[in-house]
Amino acid sequence: MHSIFRWTTALLLALGMALNVHADDTVAQIRQHAAEHRMLVLGEFHGTREVPLLVRQLVDDYSREGTPVLLALELPRAENPTLHDYLDSDGGTAARQRLDNRAFWTVRDDQHDGRRSRDMLAMIEALRALKAQGRAIEVVGYDVNSSGGGNQDRDDRMAAELRRLYRRLPDSARMVVLTGNVHAMLQRPADAPPEMQTRPMASALRDLDIYSVRLEALRGHSWGCMDRCKALALLERPARAAQVNTHAGREYDLWVWMPQLSVGTLVDP
Repeated sequence: MHSIFRWTTALLLALGMALNVHADDTVAQIRQHAAEHRMLVLGEFHGTREVPLLVRQLVDDYSREGTPVLLALELPRAENPTLHDYLDSDGGTAARQRLDNRAFWTVRDDQHDGRRSRDMLAMIEALRALKAQGRAIEVVGYDVNSSGGGNQDRDDRMAAELRRLYRRLPDSARMVVLTGNVHAMLQRPADAPPEMQTRPMASALRDLDIYSVRLEALRGHSWGCMDRCKALALLERPARAAQVNTHAGREYDLWVWMPQLSVGTLVDP
């Protein structure tokens, strides 16, 4: 496989402009409403170009202020030693190959759910570069290594791991959690399908200083798996402002609408 990180510089230069033009408002809205909450949970549609850029900007903004930031990604915990080594490396060829040759990153495009992409790897590289400049940034995976126990077991175990990570944070630190939008729910919807977990991941963390954000878009596509994995069109909507919800039965604390989502550059074996 060609080194995925050969694309990093081009991606960041070409897409960073798009973030500044189209998504900076979304980052500002999230920061404004999340305020001083220390655990920020972002519920995404997987496999997009824009969300890794938004997450990179959030971590950049928080860490620029001197705040330690832990970014928790929906990646298997087995990836953590390699992630840790890469964040502490010089980003050179050997370090890149150890990361991008991992089995997690080499699943074929039509056989995965979008959590692995060149855009995600470019985000990790950008955060490595910020850490090399002295920022207090760490990146970890919190997902189970095998989901054989079913949806509820997986959410319970992910919640337990996030709780463990949160309790280890210094009081001055923030935790940014990127996850699928169902895992980010603070409560199971009344009209949820029967197969959906009874207690979504974020709902098990409500006793912590959590703030849950649903990342939506007015138009575009994401990458998901129904009968097969493919680009899925989003329902087009008119422009709308961020929606804050404080009702006790809320699914999210905040809904934000990005202008557009597009499928990222997925990883080839």
